[in-house]
Amino acid sequence: MNLPNRITVTRLGTVFVFTVALAVGDVPTSVAVEVMEGGAWFSPVSVAACIALWAFVVGAISDFFDGHLARKYGLVTNLGKLLDPLADKILVCAAFVYLSAVGMCPFWVTVLILFREFLVTGLRQLAALRGEALAADRSGKWKTGLQLGFCIACLFHLAYGGNAPQPLRWLSTGVGGEWCRGIFLWGSVLLTVGSGVHYVLRGHHLLK
Repeated sequence: MNLPNRITVTRLGTVFVFTVALAVGDVPTSVAVEVMEGGAWFSPVSVAACIALWAFVVGAISDFFDGHLARKYGLVTNLGKLLDPLADKILVCAAFVYLSAVGMCPFWVTVLILFREFLVTGLRQLAALRGEALAADRSGKWKTGLQLGFCIACLFHLAYGGNAPQPLRWLSTGVGGEWCRGIFLWGSVLLTVGSGVHYVLRGHHLLK
């Protein structure tokens, strides 16, 4: 297994950490602060959300590096083509399902995102069976970026709340945080619909 594929597998590992942290739930913040000897970054209002946040951030960063390294050094493999988009979808969908559960994302948005991802995955599989390729386009990449930004902003709010370090407190609390999350959310909704329609138009012949 080459390096880009190892990074992709690591991203799947961050999904496991993300899910387990939120499933297990919180430990008392005072205990966590005593253990971590609390600076600003180690004083979360929710330890579970803090662990989930940084697992998600690592996964999001790895999304850039595996593809970049694979293309730069000619390490593109069939395994990587399968695992890379799969890991992305699992990471993003897991976060949106959780954010809907805690009331930070409308349920219909999560359903829309899941529907789009399943639709595009199905079209790509049909294309592969016919020896064709439906490569990711620019709108799809922007869509992913906005989705990741929304999830990170929400998890940051849940993790730190009013305890966020001062330079980033606007991202967590107040009107600034609400505006930031809103821009990421509705931008990602528009691009989810737009890129989904684009894929359908490109692959409509596969459905005949």
